[in-house]
Amino acid sequence: MLKTFIPKHGGYQKLLSYQKAEIVYLATVNFTSRFFQSRDRTVDQMVQAARSGKQNIAEASSGSGTSKEFEIKLTNVARASQEELLIDYRDFLHIRNLVEWPKDHAYALRLRELNRQPNSTYETFRKGIENQDPVICANVIIGLIKVTNYLLDQQIRKLEQDFLKDGGLRERMTKARLASRANYNH
Repeated sequence: MLKTFIPKHGGYQKLLSYQKAEIVYLATVNFTSRFFQSRDRTVDQMVQAARSGKQNIAEASSGSGTSKEFEIKLTNVARASQEELLIDYRDFLHIRNLVEWPKDHAYALRLRELNRQPNSTYETFRKGIENQDPVICANVIIGLIKVTNYLLDQQIRKLEQDFLKDGGLRERMTKARLASRANYNH
């Protein structure tokens, strides 16, 4: 017999996508405060995009128990916010005639190593994020956004598969009700 039709949900702090998005948010706050005028509209847009990425992952996870559609939509909003932020960082480099590191750049390879470390935090990337050179800072954050986007893409694919396999709340409610009736009638 199906005991509950609302699955465990929440626990977003354990999601690697959330952990990386949180680092991206903190890095963006740091970056914009150092390399933009405080009244520049770009500051608010970049910080809000970074915040939206992080917050939507949390909200999607918290609401996942009662709406898989909600979870998928908000996870996708988080992904879109990260993409918007990625474009802002690329624009920052492009406008200043600075370069985005190619995949085989020595610093890009080092960043990849750091991203593979379990339980990495802002502290793991602090040296790059808070570097005086805006090229290094922007590229480190771009690398973190790319990793976050990859993780969100994987998460969205998994959510789609889970929905196809298990359905949504309405289907689980119907199964639970039918099981309850069958149990009650015996």
